[in-house]
Amino acid sequence: MPAPPLLPIALSCGEPSGIGPELAQKAWEALGPSLPFFWIGDPAHLPAGCPVTLIERPDQATNTTGLPVLPHRMSGPLAPGTPNPAHAQGVIDAIARGVDLAMSGAAGALCTAPIHKKALQDGAGFAHPGHTEYLAALTGTKRVVMMLASDQLRVVPTTIHLPLRDVPAALTPELLSETIRITHAGLIRDFGLAAPRIAVAGLNPHAGEGGKMGREELDLIAPVLDALRAEGMNLIGPLSADTMFHAAARGGYDAAVCMYHDQALIPIKTLDFDRGVNVTLGLPIVRTSPDHGTALDIAGRGTANPTSLIEALKMASRMGAARRA
Repeated sequence: MPAPPLLPIALSCGEPSGIGPELAQKAWEALGPSLPFFWIGDPAHLPAGCPVTLIERPDQATNTTGLPVLPHRMSGPLAPGTPNPAHAQGVIDAIARGVDLAMSGAAGALCTAPIHKKALQDGAGFAHPGHTEYLAALTGTKRVVMMLASDQLRVVPTTIHLPLRDVPAALTPELLSETIRITHAGLIRDFGLAAPRIAVAGLNPHAGEGGKMGREELDLIAPVLDALRAEGMNLIGPLSADTMFHAAARGGYDAAVCMYHDQALIPIKTLDFDRGVNVTLGLPIVRTSPDHGTALDIAGRGTANPTSLIEALKMASRMGAARRA
């Protein structure tokens, strides 16, 4: 079967006063025609001297002489490093426009540049905790899962932005089962793995050590894994988190499901800090994002590292192709 055609990736502008605009230029210069994408934002926000090709449709984003830009004009001046509340609604609408293009099939996937949540809340009353929740609302998706992925490791935190003291109560059989199911389906649909192998971490040191250091592994995690194994899933665990991320261990699974934020993100950021990509599993579209923030402190200096955005665009293209195949 021939490979599906490359569809341009939609890249939403993110916070205009952050490093997003300069990273878009650097990514286009690095990727060239090998991976077509287009930027949804205000051309006036791009760095001075950035070559621009204005487009009206995503299919015009190939073989251009400048960064393809689907214009999304915003009011108010731009000051690198200082968010302007007047841009907030435009930033929100650029994300929604990217979702619409991906949902319609005009774009192969959506890659989102980092947003500044407080700026969106202050300027437009943004009611969502972040990108992921907004994307779920736009697509009518009840439950999504955050994955951090690179060539070396894929990790999924079951609970995300919670104080550590709140994790045990939030960790329910239903939440863990849903997280593993969505991860399993995403590995098949978006990464092309016919029979994914998923490692699952314990919550406690040494995975509870037979109940001596906590019973969550015995009472909660193991029963969920047993039920899912009975459905045919290849699951390993619950494992002690301190021994499941060395090189030999990582060779035995395709993704690791962890119990809380730092348990998942410390290993991938240690192994591959610049190339980690944020992936949202469970959406009807492919969505990736660089694994960093707006970096207001260095915005406008031209020193921002585009590696994570480049990797996010590459992964979005591969995932989109896997879905279409």
